[in-house]
Amino acid sequence: MQSELFIGLMSGTSLDGADSVIVRLEQQHCQVIQQQFTPYPAALKRQLLALHDPGHNELESTALVGNQLSELYAKNIAALLQQASIEPSAVRAIGCHGQTIRHRPELGFTLQIGNPALLAELTGINVVADFRSRDIAAGGHGAPLVPAFHAAMFSSPGKHRVVLNIGGIANLTNLPASGNAITGFDTGLGNMLMDAWINKHQGKDYDTDGAWAASGSIIPGLLKSMLADPFFAMQPPKSTGRDTFNLAWLEQLLHQIKDKYSPQDVQRTLLELTAMSIAMAVTQYCGSVDELYVCGGGAYNSALMQRLRQLLPPVVIELSDTLGLAANAVEAAAFAWLAQQTLHGLPGNLPAVTGARGPRILGAVYAA
Repeated sequence: MQSELFIGLMSGTSLDGADSVIVRLEQQHCQVIQQQFTPYPAALKRQLLALHDPGHNELESTALVGNQLSELYAKNIAALLQQASIEPSAVRAIGCHGQTIRHRPELGFTLQIGNPALLAELTGINVVADFRSRDIAAGGHGAPLVPAFHAAMFSSPGKHRVVLNIGGIANLTNLPASGNAITGFDTGLGNMLMDAWINKHQGKDYDTDGAWAASGSIIPGLLKSMLADPFFAMQPPKSTGRDTFNLAWLEQLLHQIKDKYSPQDVQRTLLELTAMSIAMAVTQYCGSVDELYVCGGGAYNSALMQRLRQLLPPVVIELSDTLGLAANAVEAAAFAWLAQQTLHGLPGNLPAVTGARGPRILGAVYAA
């Protein structure tokens, strides 16, 4: 496969904004040329949160917010191209994940909004979007999709590696030494409820370095109740999102417990839930792991990283930067790669990860 420029555009369950990267893709190599982050304005974030509430999921609002997202994505890409001194005509396509507002694979659908036709019109660049639906149509979860990219870029013939993405939801890719099957799945919560809880109590978007969580103590009854959620006992393939884990879920559990607690104790317990659910998933499903590489926003939560090292002491735990891709660029780069797979008629899913009936070419193409 010849060297090509692609843009990857990712906005995840954290609802913090849009990440984009320009990457040069050639064979099994991904070079990040430039990256850009555009935060969501407060009003847009409120509208997106409202769309996660079934009581407010009105069709016109969904379409209008999708248009707003495309306009924000287009501004993000314009800034990205300007910083890299690259003309739009040099880019083969944009791989656009869109913003998930429903993920219900058990009902046969997932919904990511963000008008790809409008994005193609605004940027003058081909857009590949709607990556998850094809996998769900084939009986899969449509998620996680990044393991195929992790496998292409991070596998090692002599090392058993796990790649861990900690976004709003956490997911892992298990990359055994050559010859064994690649697996992957959502492990549960990543940053999503920690972000929501600190926003509720302190008005901050996230807990810098996990400092607020570190000032609190674990609430045993709450942690036990959270770990008892059926999702954690499910066998992979599995995926999850805000439909399962949200503030209403947390507040219902808080209402049931008898323990006394402070807001920072809840934050510490949420951090422990993320760390423990990841560690349990690695221990139960990945076997003897040599190295674990972390990407996503959670990679910059030093308290969370410290706790993972305590829970998985035999494993070398580093950021994905060690392998040549910055932790905050991996997921957007993955959707650039998935767009390349689509345009070359190659599968983008791993059936062992998503549960689909077989490999499928993902995404829909919107020509500029």
